[in-house]
Amino acid sequence: MASATSQTAPAAQTTGLPAVKGSSGMVVLAFAAVYILWGSTYFFISVGIETIPPFLLAGLRHIIIGLLFYPVFRRLTGEKPTLAQWRTTAITGLLLLLCGNGGVSWAETRVPSGIAALLVASVSLWMVIVDWLRPGGLRPTARVLAGFFLGFAGITLLVGPANLGGARVSPLGALILVLASLAWASGSIYSRHHPIPHSPMLGVAMQSLAGGLGLWLLALLTGEIKEFHPATVSMRSWLALVYLIIFGSALGFSAYVYILKHSTPSRVATYAFVNPAVALFLGWSLGGEPLTLRTLLASGVILAAVLLVITAPHPASAKVEEQVPVCNEG
Repeated sequence: MASATSQTAPAAQTTGLPAVKGSSGMVVLAFAAVYILWGSTYFFISVGIETIPPFLLAGLRHIIIGLLFYPVFRRLTGEKPTLAQWRTTAITGLLLLLCGNGGVSWAETRVPSGIAALLVASVSLWMVIVDWLRPGGLRPTARVLAGFFLGFAGITLLVGPANLGGARVSPLGALILVLASLAWASGSIYSRHHPIPHSPMLGVAMQSLAGGLGLWLLALLTGEIKEFHPATVSMRSWLALVYLIIFGSALGFSAYVYILKHSTPSRVATYAFVNPAVALFLGWSLGGEPLTLRTLLASGVILAAVLLVITAPHPASAKVEEQVPVCNEG
């Protein structure tokens, strides 16, 4: 999940630019970046929290991105954010980064990184429910509702009885991840209907400043900052933090913005399936996380549910426009 956070929106609106044709090589590289870099962030979060407290890790990551991105894109775009835009990005930053990314970072102290990525895929399911419940929202189709219930059947399988083919996932960790995904969905829907900067990169910077400050305040209230000693942080964790800042947020989101402009929303949506697969593989191969029968079955059920939801036709009353999924980089 993200400092790299884009709401579900038409591609042209999300990027602030009309879709134009890009070189095929660059498009392939950008897709590879979104697939691999964002899928890998869950593993690197698990490495970072080995010796850096979770809220502090997320706070460091996002406040640094905000401090770097804001002056750069403020100057490049010449855009002066309004008070209404600051309010929107503050609310979405707190929902997406404080509740969303902070929740993921904390949950990974109890849940393997690959499972965390799998549960975060439920954000696509929450999107349709939150959009339905908002004033003037659209009722989901039967296919979408079927996907929603199928997805939560997969989540239930992960935390079900211990005799279902492997160790169960921590119910508390799974609950926090589901709530984090709900926060993502709520922040994404909110941003679709309130003023945001024309430049998505400037919007990310503003969200990162708000979310990063919120995470630092939470780290202060929970005692993480008081008990934190930089000398006790391992080189692995420092390198993981650097990786999350550079590759997860800066390069990953830049690649996402690029494919939004140069590809179709249906193709962009494929990252929602690839990221959990990458996270599961890295957690298994590099982190020694088990791939049990329970995990494999739940993965199939949850990803099938996401497929049902994001490929469902839009209701006739909706505007005729393609949609892109919420960015849920770790």
